[in-house]
Amino acid sequence: MVSKFERRKDTVQELTESGATHVGKIAMIIAGAVRDVTREIGDWITDGIEMREASKRAQADAADEEPDVPAGEADVDDGPAGK
Repeated sequence: MVSKFERRKDTVQELTESGATHVGKIAMIIAGAVRDVTREIGDWITDGIEMREASKRAQADAADEEPDVPAGEADVDDGPAGK
């Protein structure tokens, strides 16, 4: 027959082991969430950098495609009737 003390000790031991297991699982969930959030933020920043670089390339390409117009011959808006 198991003494009252030993039963209590076994109960405390089981509760402690169970608590440690659950805390460990919760910590893994939190660590995974932090990792996933960090990855998403990094991907978002990378997207922004890539968009900025693409915009700069597009502006440079557009500047290269504009015809060279001598000074004084640039398109001038002569008004509605082309006066």
